[in-house]
Amino acid sequence: MLIYCDNAFSASAISMNAMALTPIILGFDAEDISEDAPDDVEGLDASAAHVANLLSTEPADIKLGVGGFSMGAATALYSATCHVFARYGNRNPYPVNLSSVVGLSGWLPCSRILRNQLKESNETSARAATLPILLCHGPGDEVVAYKHGEKSARILSSAGFQNLTFRAYDGLGHYTIPEEMEDVCRWLTARLRLGGS
Repeated sequence: MLIYCDNAFSASAISMNAMALTPIILGFDAEDISEDAPDDVEGLDASAAHVANLLSTEPADIKLGVGGFSMGAATALYSATCHVFARYGNRNPYPVNLSSVVGLSGWLPCSRILRNQLKESNETSARAATLPILLCHGPGDEVVAYKHGEKSARILSSAGFQNLTFRAYDGLGHYTIPEEMEDVCRWLTARLRLGGS
């Protein structure tokens, strides 16, 4: 099992077996994350491609997941949509089969595109319906407002992502807490049928 986690400043590939960390830098323009703001599709494609390239070097028989915090959560959710459509926003093929997605204190970029394009095919709808997604957010988040996390969950659910879990943590700001990380571990273990915790 390999989970790729990133945030606004760095990213790490985490092997659930070896717990090896490889820091890298990713980013895209996210000056305004409201639904009416323009999306940096080129930057999102570049970030998602970097993650997919790292994951594509893994053996074919392991489950692959992507997760992140803040901008990393946005990259993870964008990667989820690329997986579902089997292509990036620029229409190049998306090479990775994701088994799970985790987003902490983040938002869904390109939500308008998702709502309009998900009805393209039965195959796309089936991939969306079966991809496990965990979103966690706190009402005290002063960087990525809680409403963006809630709205992301609503949009994904209404677009056909039926295996989505949204967890709210009272008082949580723009950081993680042990309870949240324990929930992530339990969720991954249950969804991916992993042994141990």
